[in-house]
Amino acid sequence: MRRLIFEPEHEQFRDSVVKFMSTEVGAHAERFREQGIVDRELYLKAGAQGLLCTWADEKYGGAGIDDFRFEQIIIEENMRHGDVGFYINLHNDLVAPYFAKLGNDEQKDRWMPGIVNGEKILAVAMTEPSTGSDLAGMRTSATDQGGHWLLNGAKTYISNGILGDLIVVAARTDPNSRHGLGLFVVERGMDGFERGRKLAKMGLKAQDTAELFFNDVKVPKANVLGDPTQGFKYLARFLAQERLVAAIGFMATAQTAFDITLDYVKERKAFGKPIGAFQNTRFKMASMRAELDALQTYVDQCVLLLNAGELTAEDASAAKLLSSELEGRVMDECVQLHGGAGYMEEYRISRMYTDARISRIFAGTSEIMREIIGRGLGLDERKLS
Repeated sequence: MRRLIFEPEHEQFRDSVVKFMSTEVGAHAERFREQGIVDRELYLKAGAQGLLCTWADEKYGGAGIDDFRFEQIIIEENMRHGDVGFYINLHNDLVAPYFAKLGNDEQKDRWMPGIVNGEKILAVAMTEPSTGSDLAGMRTSATDQGGHWLLNGAKTYISNGILGDLIVVAARTDPNSRHGLGLFVVERGMDGFERGRKLAKMGLKAQDTAELFFNDVKVPKANVLGDPTQGFKYLARFLAQERLVAAIGFMATAQTAFDITLDYVKERKAFGKPIGAFQNTRFKMASMRAELDALQTYVDQCVLLLNAGELTAEDASAAKLLSSELEGRVMDECVQLHGGAGYMEEYRISRMYTDARISRIFAGTSEIMREIIGRGLGLDERKLS
């Protein structure tokens, strides 16, 4: 189905993004996976191409484009022609908004230029070894020492954990309040800040996921984003966009898997004819085509709602839930249609299958998404009991 949300200028931009992702990312993807991390220079190249934070103010080096469709195109074409392990979406759309929306003028002047040109790679540290999605159960603490905050704790499963230069760390500032959190910017090289091992994962081999440790890290007051007691509210405020970003990526990878498989079933023969000629194959592909078109329309509508400032937590959660579940089903069907070849790592569909398994877990599990949607319906045990 033809998508209706893009204008000619978007498609012109898409052409340039496809070229960048193909030559600078996709062409080196195998090496990135083998070394378990993308090159730092990739962010500098993306910055020079104008692909980092298109929405950022021109005085910081951005294009000042307040239209999330441009970011959507970057996410989609990285998934199709780049590599899912290149977390440009984390940098652009998940972490940088904390600086732009919560930072004061001095902080933005200090950090935004480097964020936009790729000199400062971003990460966010929320998850802890024992808490998972339960942010209210966070144990990492920050204690006000007058001239600075003293940060102690550990974080795990942190994307860009090795490459990250500026880490937005969520920490408890009020031990008497489950929601009393602050957001602290920890910079590369700060005393007491240590990176643990780069974690070995099922998929996303090119993505550097790590453990982070904070041992009496002195964080200057100038490195606190917003009110140091309102971090929980800030995190909730940005989660809708985070989940939409995830949904955009899931749809792009699912569509790519479909395209790869469609080509394969037209060429691969069994019993003297292409396997695409069998009714089972036709029906499987037809069902996937219909589901992909329907859900892509929903995700595109969510992008327009985000542009209008009207995207709700429930809408974003539904997009994340449905797209991650559909991506999982599509990957499974596509591996099956590839037969034995689908299990071989030399085939892209095999790598995509393992990459996609995390989709139903990160940015909020499918179970958490159902909770948010259900509570939005008024089905909240805290209010009904």
